[in-house]
Amino acid sequence: MILNELKSHFRSPETPGSIFLSFEGIEGSGKTTQIKEIEKYVMERGYRTLTLREPGGTVFGEKLREAILESTEPLHPLAECHLFLASRAQLLKEKILPFLLVPKSVVILDRYIDSTLAYQGKARKLGYETILDLHKFNPLNLLPHRTYFLDISLETSMERQAARGSKKDYFESEKHEFYLHLIDGYREVATLFPERILKINANVKPDDLSANILKDLEQFL
Repeated sequence: MILNELKSHFRSPETPGSIFLSFEGIEGSGKTTQIKEIEKYVMERGYRTLTLREPGGTVFGEKLREAILESTEPLHPLAECHLFLASRAQLLKEKILPFLLVPKSVVILDRYIDSTLAYQGKARKLGYETILDLHKFNPLNLLPHRTYFLDISLETSMERQAARGSKKDYFESEKHEFYLHLIDGYREVATLFPERILKINANVKPDDLSANILKDLEQFL
């Protein structure tokens, strides 16, 4: 009941002819590759695109991103959460909302509110109600028209992270238990917003994954 009441505060942008998309998933799910493919596809269809990442996307947001991902000390879950919210509010005000006002525009976002629900709400145990309550005011109550949740196994995630060979950031350094909660969180969030979030099996070849996403995306173009 509380979750349904909180969900009533959220809305998709009323911007006819423009589309707001987000991509979600744990590390190694293939978001970066798929975002590039979608960006290329919609541009070929005559749309102008704005691709952003969270946290980040603005000068203010990039500073917060650095503060979070390069932290060597554990942050309090509420501190984590509010840093993400601060970055998100500025990104909406400065970049996303103005861009969507122009017809035939597509915003493609690498992570958004569903990451906060999964990471801080589930894995950090703040609870979904807490996260939604913090987002119920404008502009944080703005939701994408479609969210693609690229669902992979923990084993696939670890294999892909190892193959990168890069230094692990604040979240990538977490233990397996954290990632198990994170995966559960994403899957639960997908059931909270079934009309918006499309869960796709991402344990497949990139081309097959792209084909599944593009098939769904057609309805919004």
